[in-house]
Amino acid sequence: MFLGGKEETTLKSWNSLLGKETIDLYNESVTKGTQESHGQNFQKLGKDLMSMDEIAVMDGGKCLLQIRGVRPFLSKKYDITKHPNYKYLSDYNPKNAFSIEEFLSTRLKPKKDEQFINYEISAEELARYS
Repeated sequence: MFLGGKEETTLKSWNSLLGKETIDLYNESVTKGTQESHGQNFQKLGKDLMSMDEIAVMDGGKCLLQIRGVRPFLSKKYDITKHPNYKYLSDYNPKNAFSIEEFLSTRLKPKKDEQFINYEISAEELARYS
């Protein structure tokens, strides 16, 4: 999934993943002089589906997707505010944000009169099991 960006190797990668399209080129020429001549030229050319600069300035409401078994394609981004579980995100309510400090500060505290065994391990024993 590419949501947007300007990093050159990523743009090159998506440019090659998207591939090329075939375009028909038709030229017609007329030369006028003492004798008039006409010429026609048909060519098939390959053109990038999206150049690196087109990918870099892609509309913010669009994204590129590559799903296994399907050629990469351009799609609209999903509006997360429409999801039924949006209310659980920190975007909806900052109280929903995960705090690693709060999580790590939570320690199990023994209850009153609860018995437990306390093991002491030396540095040598710890090194043996590391």
